[in-house]
Amino acid sequence: MSSERLIYLPLGGAGEVGMNAYVYGYGPEDQERLILVDLGVTFPDMDTTPGVDLILPDITWLEERRDRLEAIFITHAHEDHVGAVGHLYDRLGAPIYARAFTSNIARRKMAEFGYSEKAVKTVSPWPETTEVGPFSVGFLPISHSIPESSALVIDTPGGRVVHSGDFKLDDNPSVGEAFDPDLYAEIGAVGVKALVCDSTNVFNLHEGRSESSVAEPIEELIASRPGMVVATTFASNVARVKTLAEAAERAGRSICLMGRAMRRMIEAAIETGVLKSFPAVISPEEAKDVPRESLMLIVTGSQGERRAASAQLAAGKYQGITLKEGDTFLFSSKTIPGNERGVIRIVNQFSEKGVDVVDDSMGHYHVSGHANRPDLEQVHDLIQPQIIIPMHGEHRHLREHSKVAEGKGLQSIVAVNGMMVDLSGNAPKVAGYVDTGRTYLDGSVQYGAMDGIVRDRIRMALNGHVLVTLIIDEEGEPLGEPWCELRGLAETGSSNAPLVDVLEEDLQQFLGRADGRTLADDDKLEDGLRRIVRNSAQNEIGKKPEVTVVISRLQ
Repeated sequence: MSSERLIYLPLGGAGEVGMNAYVYGYGPEDQERLILVDLGVTFPDMDTTPGVDLILPDITWLEERRDRLEAIFITHAHEDHVGAVGHLYDRLGAPIYARAFTSNIARRKMAEFGYSEKAVKTVSPWPETTEVGPFSVGFLPISHSIPESSALVIDTPGGRVVHSGDFKLDDNPSVGEAFDPDLYAEIGAVGVKALVCDSTNVFNLHEGRSESSVAEPIEELIASRPGMVVATTFASNVARVKTLAEAAERAGRSICLMGRAMRRMIEAAIETGVLKSFPAVISPEEAKDVPRESLMLIVTGSQGERRAASAQLAAGKYQGITLKEGDTFLFSSKTIPGNERGVIRIVNQFSEKGVDVVDDSMGHYHVSGHANRPDLEQVHDLIQPQIIIPMHGEHRHLREHSKVAEGKGLQSIVAVNGMMVDLSGNAPKVAGYVDTGRTYLDGSVQYGAMDGIVRDRIRMALNGHVLVTLIIDEEGEPLGEPWCELRGLAETGSSNAPLVDVLEEDLQQFLGRADGRTLADDDKLEDGLRRIVRNSAQNEIGKKPEVTVVISRLQ
């Protein structure tokens, strides 16, 4: 029996939507040569990660084995698949392979950190393959909501794995390559050990719709509106941006793209030949002089992002342009779960201005970029893998996808982040677990989720903060009274006296009772002062604040 094994290890993206990072390995146990598929980010929220800018996968396990890492392969240019390459490249150092459009985006991200564009290598689609260590990797075109998405065909001495990436089945995607069922059947005909497959829309029982199906409804809407029309969609959905722009052009409207991400994606698509043509656009400065009924803005911020163009237009003015009664704002997008609050805030702000907001609640103006259950089953049937491993989804998605596979007589396993799966035998088996989690990008600093920084922020947000300062003289006695500074707390409590006065009085009484040993021991003194503040605040305002104690001793 061979001592070499084929392993799969998700470090992100399995049990969640976002932050994709999947490791494959082949070789002797604990000596496998490795490749990484995708290196993405996920986004913070004020409830659980206040102040954090981005969330990156924890790649500590892989970093410790970087001498065995052959390469990084990026399936497509969405942020949750490519967004971390610049942030984490120095910890891995392996060459990055991607198709032309994705390479363009990846190089821009690498350039922000001063890395050479040579670190990103552009490859052609299947049947071209890249040989790295024991792996032969080919990029298999697949339709999605961004150009040049690819599944990966990963051939190893231990068998063939197909990593689907994010995909949908679209025979007319407007921009990019249509799904080719014959090609996928051909890939499966030689025998596939495992299909590692997108699970996002496994609960949707309807066949997916083509991107081209939204063109007519969008065109009718834009042509029928009297004032300015503004539309937002995912900046990376180049096909949708093109559809919106062409509809505006046919309606006789001037087109203005607003938002850096929107312009960057269109530029990349033109530079790489993904877009052969795009309607002429005008600058925001020029747009200010165009009659409202002749203007169309296509803007970023479909998920309610506070800094994006949509939110700024809703709040007032953006680059000299304001919306008013009679204008229309179109969400040509789906609200990702968790972003509802930000989107509703924008909708209400526009409503207060008299702007008509049109969303996709009726399914006319947006189609998903992910395969629904019937489409997933079609891919299962085309590839006919021995094993199906669900990925890219919350745990409920993975479990449901696994049930679907098993219902068709296929082997399956629910593998979440940190679970290493051995694919060497006739059935998948758990080979072990590795510590994995999240890395927070906070300003220019990265730190782990276990460092306690975010936890402390949440506690301060929930409970407020008190700073206690005490000076001890040369004799070891308090010099004057302790004083408090309050942040995020009510000024008065149940006694109707200023809270700061109540706290300082209680602290002074504690010091008056303290014996010499307590006054001489900073740790005991600090613990006592903190306890008094928390208990007194609880009695006064029903809150136990976070407390920082500063003790200064005169020499």
